[in-house]
Amino acid sequence: MPLRQRLENLPVGQKLLAALLVLLATVLVVANLTFITAAYWISHESTAPQALQTLGRLASNPKLIVESLDSASQAEALLDEIGSYAPLRAAAIYDGSGHLLAQLQHGEHLPLPEHYRQLEAWSLTELRSHLITRLHNGDKPSGHLLLIASSELPAAFYTGTLTASLGILIFSILLWLVVSRQIKRLITHPIHRLEELSRQVTREENYALRAATGNHDEIGSLAEAFNTMLSRIEAREQELKRARDEAQAAYDQAQTLAEETRHTNRKLELEVQVRSKIEKKLTGFQNYLNNIIDSMPSALIALDDQLYVTQWNQEASALSGTKLDEAMNQPIYLAFEPLKPFLPQLKDTIETHRVAKIERVTWTQNDEVRHYALTFYPLTGSSGRGVVIRIDDITQRLSLEDMMVQSEKMLSVGGLAAGMAHEINNPLGAILHNVQNIRRRLSSDLPKNLEVAEQTGITLDAISHYLQAREVPQLLDGIQQAGARAAKIVTHMLSFSRRSNRQMSPCDLSALIDQAIDIASNDFDLALGFDFMGHDIVRQFDPELGPVPGIPNELEQVLLNLLKNAAQAIHQRPANTEPGRIILRTKLNPPWAEIQVEDNGVGMPEQVRKRIFEPFFTTKEVGQGTGLGLSVSYFIVTNNHKGQMEVHSTLGQGTCFTLRLPLAGNLLPSHESTTVEL
Repeated sequence: MPLRQRLENLPVGQKLLAALLVLLATVLVVANLTFITAAYWISHESTAPQALQTLGRLASNPKLIVESLDSASQAEALLDEIGSYAPLRAAAIYDGSGHLLAQLQHGEHLPLPEHYRQLEAWSLTELRSHLITRLHNGDKPSGHLLLIASSELPAAFYTGTLTASLGILIFSILLWLVVSRQIKRLITHPIHRLEELSRQVTREENYALRAATGNHDEIGSLAEAFNTMLSRIEAREQELKRARDEAQAAYDQAQTLAEETRHTNRKLELEVQVRSKIEKKLTGFQNYLNNIIDSMPSALIALDDQLYVTQWNQEASALSGTKLDEAMNQPIYLAFEPLKPFLPQLKDTIETHRVAKIERVTWTQNDEVRHYALTFYPLTGSSGRGVVIRIDDITQRLSLEDMMVQSEKMLSVGGLAAGMAHEINNPLGAILHNVQNIRRRLSSDLPKNLEVAEQTGITLDAISHYLQAREVPQLLDGIQQAGARAAKIVTHMLSFSRRSNRQMSPCDLSALIDQAIDIASNDFDLALGFDFMGHDIVRQFDPELGPVPGIPNELEQVLLNLLKNAAQAIHQRPANTEPGRIILRTKLNPPWAEIQVEDNGVGMPEQVRKRIFEPFFTTKEVGQGTGLGLSVSYFIVTNNHKGQMEVHSTLGQGTCFTLRLPLAGNLLPSHESTTVEL
């Protein structure tokens, strides 16, 4: 146990005695040290200098000076006579020339200057009390006596100091014994008696005992307070005893009543057990019904005849954003605000008891447009009439229906395109071939033409001059350009109608997009508004997307069509409030690799967006578009690559085309890949 903890655990009397003993010892030690220090200071600062002056006056006797300065032996004799004085530490005599003649030292050797001129420097380094006395030698040069005082006190001083300290110590011990006896009598013994009394009260539980008050000090006050506490505890004990007797009587009476009620409780317990079983079954059945309702994919809401919510499943919470505890017992127009316009139909369903259906409503959820079908079922029961609302999300179904319609259009138009291409190809070839023959028949470079012209009596130059005057070459150019354009349309129709049998290879979509951008940048037509020079091209490529199976040339054709449409849409903006921007993204979204082409052009209205992939549908002026670019692109993505192609557009804000290519290659059936989100 540490010393401090031991001291803290000592009784109060021993603590006081220990403190008094420490105080006396401290006073004794401090007094001795102070006395010794003062004696040393007095000896060093007063006694030693006075003694040195006395010795200096004795040594300055003319007779002694003459004898001591004559020889070194006489000087040593003089030093021996004054060397018996106790405070003297060392002494030295310097002759008239200043040389050291003799010296005397007590104790450890003290180095002294060899010449009188060195005394001044020596006195600066030796911090000792010393005295220099001039020794007059008549007409001869004077000598000097150096006296150095000792810094030590005499032994008699220490002996006397020790004797006085022992006397003070003995007196202090006697004083401590007397004081300790009084402390025990006045403090320790009363505390012990009070402690013993408290132990006796605790042991015997006898609160009639009392402590002797004793003196009128703190211990006496403590004894009086202890007696007061015992008196109150004794009175409290008597009150508790009376209360205990009364409680026992009440207990006996309660036992009688308890016995009477025990029989009644047994009957009630049986009834409670039966009721509890019934409630558990009802609760389990209710939870089972709630789980069935919550697990349904449709939102189900039950209302009473006042159109207040009585049932609300999880799908309704997800759709409305209102929790179950917030929606219960609330009017339906507050719990689900989008149903407010249908309050008349709800009331009519309750009154007429007929089912009402609303085929399609459009709500915006999380900034996304969703389509829902509403069905109102009448509800009757013992609690009164009501109505059940079922809300089904038909967004995906409508999208699938649109995709099926689009796929059927594409298939039917594909067959039509193949037949039309073959029927148009033959006369179109004849037209282009005849235009070429006309140009050859009018050329002056062919000898046969010159020969026939001479036979008929005309010249080719005159014919050429006439044709130029009548602009016949321009007409032939127009026929040839129209034929080439028709041939290009036929080529697109054939590509649209034929299933590609080319082998797929791994394609780096990022490199493919960069290549399409380079081609589009070099192929611009200001008349059509197709120019990349003033637009900001932003690339956002996913670094985790690796090579994707595909046909590079066909994918490049699709990207080129989308880039041209984006540039033309930006060119058609009525006011250039911001610079044109085309964003190209790639994204890994298993099992698809996605490509997005987004622009900030004019956008499209809803009726145009739904028909954007139809063959020959175009919003451009006559002669500026065939309406086959996006339909062929759609056919390449969905049919040749078994992917998906969709478009999102907002009028006045821009358009975003999304291409999805399967990561695993040509594995999906064609009816799953022809997907257009409308």
